[in-house]
Amino acid sequence: MTPRVTRDWMERTFEQVKNWGRWGPEDERGALNYLTPERRAAAARLVRDGTAVSCALDLAVAPAPDNPVPAQHMMVTAGDARESPELAGLEMSLDYFGVACHGAAVTHIDALCHVFVKGKMYNGFDASEVKSIGAMRNAISPAAADGIIGRGVLLDIPRLRGVEWLEVADRVSPEDLTRAEREQGVEVGEGDILFVSMGRQSRRAKLGPWVVTVEGMAGLLPTCIPWLHERRIALLGTDGFSDPMGDSLVEQWPVPIHQCCLVAMGVHLIDNLDTRALAQACAERRRWEFFLAIQPLRLARGTGSPVNPTAIF
Repeated sequence: MTPRVTRDWMERTFEQVKNWGRWGPEDERGALNYLTPERRAAAARLVRDGTAVSCALDLAVAPAPDNPVPAQHMMVTAGDARESPELAGLEMSLDYFGVACHGAAVTHIDALCHVFVKGKMYNGFDASEVKSIGAMRNAISPAAADGIIGRGVLLDIPRLRGVEWLEVADRVSPEDLTRAEREQGVEVGEGDILFVSMGRQSRRAKLGPWVVTVEGMAGLLPTCIPWLHERRIALLGTDGFSDPMGDSLVEQWPVPIHQCCLVAMGVHLIDNLDTRALAQACAERRRWEFFLAIQPLRLARGTGSPVNPTAIF
């Protein structure tokens, strides 16, 4: 039977899926510890034809309903002022980027310091460890400074349901995840990097952008949390926020996937993937596992980072 998700259920589940202390009292890598050298080497053996597929959105520099704080791109030197004042004969162009990576428009990874529950983050570290100069604990670097490399698995929920995309009120259950495994002939296991497609970018391309926090967005039901914990995944990524938007909220648990994955389990999250090309590549090969490389920026004390996850078949 599907449990009734209440505040009491969420609090019990949070305690049940905690990985605090599993890798020691000072650990800041969380479930990335499942990505052992042996698992990375095994993932490399999945490469067969060498095709590379990006799973990231282009960096959006124009405002939109789902992008109120667009990335900044400014030219420092362009073709009309290309001569270097310091080195005679050198002609060049220079530019500047600035990115507020969290939100609905940038493909980014959440560090384990991004969300707190009752003033605590992963492994019991206090919220006060995130200061005005950045995160002193659970930052994206050094936790992921050497990259996140392993076996990627895509569970394509629109394909499972025979639709182009999930509507904003649609929700993904643990039964959906298990059915997708069965239909695709793949099983999510320890150390896997799990991507779940809900077709958000296909919907946006066809119908235009929308304010996801107001109008809603498809996502995983809180009842998926025990399923994710049992599979011992290293990382979870979706083409939305993982959490659904637009539901009536459980008191004190507005984003249960974020709260339980980041804080309890130590599972890093990637938001705003573009899974369209990846889903097509998987369907063409009838293979939903692949070598996956994710390279966050080396941002000491950062609460997250833009990323360009790349699948290699």
